[in-house]
Amino acid sequence: MTYHLPALPYDYAALEPYIDQTTMKLHHDRHHQTYVNNLNQALENYPAAANWSLEQLLTNWEDLPDKIATAVRNSGGGHANHSFFWETLTPEFDQALPSNLQAALEETFGSVAEFKRQFSTAAASVFGSGWAWLVHDEDGQLLITTTANQDSPLMLDQQPLLGLDVWEHAYYLKYQNQRPAYIEAFWHVINWGKVAERFEQSN
Repeated sequence: MTYHLPALPYDYAALEPYIDQTTMKLHHDRHHQTYVNNLNQALENYPAAANWSLEQLLTNWEDLPDKIATAVRNSGGGHANHSFFWETLTPEFDQALPSNLQAALEETFGSVAEFKRQFSTAAASVFGSGWAWLVHDEDGQLLITTTANQDSPLMLDQQPLLGLDVWEHAYYLKYQNQRPAYIEAFWHVINWGKVAERFEQSN
């Protein structure tokens, strides 16, 4: 299978003032494209995985030959995480939460405000590069987790519902070292309809 860079579902400038046009263009066209290129290159000499989906590659990456396992983990994870991330964002700012998702967050975390607080704290606490996630775990529980580098929750048998990229390439041009300001901006551009759709599909 040859993987391709998905088109953004909105213009590069559509998320301003929260995420700037230059960052979006570099993040999508260069960083994400590099993950796609490196993944395809790693799989060229492994025809046994030619028909595997990206999720199959990530959930079985430790079973792959040593020669390509790390590349699949890093670049496959990068491709999956970023494809997921673009769909998480929307230029329809400050969306209301669908009732089913709101109820689930309130049941698990006590309130939506407490969920946001815990998620923001997790995102701010990632050391170096990585991601913060809201996931459904294998027992069907909602959890806030983090992963290092481009590791995907799929590698841990978790279904991601919401993810925030806290690599510096995602925010440094606008926010410099102020990661908490970037995290705060993220709450304005979340496509809660898409998150709720993922929630329903993972139940």
